[in-house]
Amino acid sequence: MLAKDIMTREVTTVNPDLTIHELAKTFAQHNISGAPVIDENGKLIGVVSDGDILSKNGERVGSLMSKQIISVAEDVPVETIADLMVGNRINRVPVVNGEKLVGIVSRADIIRAIAMGKHIAMHTPVYDL
Repeated sequence: MLAKDIMTREVTTVNPDLTIHELAKTFAQHNISGAPVIDENGKLIGVVSDGDILSKNGERVGSLMSKQIISVAEDVPVETIADLMVGNRINRVPVVNGEKLVGIVSRADIIRAIAMGKHIAMHTPVYDL
């Protein structure tokens, strides 16, 4: 099973100029805990999470977001994504085609695939996700 098989394709994204208040509202409205940050050209430039809101100081997304992006291509196996999540202590991985965001895989996507009976040869114990 590959990233493209389980990824969320309609991704809620934010821009770096969004205020923290607006970011929190976006998270609440979409029932999400993190989002890719996209610049004015549609390029993936970071990822921001609820943990960033709680642990960092700043007024705008650009000052809070993680700029070191761990992303994958659509053809990366889900097992590899799970290993990346656990190894890097992250909850979501953007899926890209070049510099273009095409989806996102969250821990919930992986758990949902397992619950649906999809075969995933986990190298990482599920309870670590």
